[in-house]
Amino acid sequence: MSAQVEKIALFIDGANLYATAKSLGFDIDYKRLLREFQSRGNLLRAFYYTAVIEDQEYSSIRPLIDWLDYNGYSVVTKATKEFVDQTGRRKVKGNMDIELAVDAMELAPNIDHMVLFSGDGDFRSLVEAVQRRGVRVTVISTISTQPPMVADELRRQADVFVDIVELRQQIGRDPSDRPARDMTREPRGERQHTPQFLQRSPTTPERTPAGADVDFKD
Repeated sequence: MSAQVEKIALFIDGANLYATAKSLGFDIDYKRLLREFQSRGNLLRAFYYTAVIEDQEYSSIRPLIDWLDYNGYSVVTKATKEFVDQTGRRKVKGNMDIELAVDAMELAPNIDHMVLFSGDGDFRSLVEAVQRRGVRVTVISTISTQPPMVADELRRQADVFVDIVELRQQIGRDPSDRPARDMTREPRGERQHTPQFLQRSPTTPERTPAGADVDFKD
């Protein structure tokens, strides 16, 4: 009897993964990332979480979201909230922790292995809860930066910690490989067609209103 194929789900904290890859000097190639984990087992879901600024005429992350949604990812978004802090400074807040945690707990009974792309220590309790359901958890972030991008408590809780530097050859791309032209007006067409702007890794962060801070934490 053949060995049972492991059922895998990916949970990608978009803002955290972008910051991690940027700190290490490379881009994420999301097509290669999906293929890499499809080769490791039965990939049931690949969730990508990000907040978006809805009132902008152009948002640099929308082409990425659109492509991911058409090419095998389950994209979860919500609008950022703008507020004024106690010092009178405008800030933009967008946290996806709850959405990721709810999806992970709902899917846990149907998977063998959860792969979390985040170094956020707030996910430690989620990882522990998923493990209690018999799911193995791998956390992918980095300790190769100063300070490390992964919280120590999250790294300790994970069954396996993988430094994303070890996956650079499989899922990364050098920023210098980006073509000069950015085809951002490609129509939302067929799934089989890959717009030219996706010949690079489209991990450019959201533009924010002038004078505003972006806070992706609670």
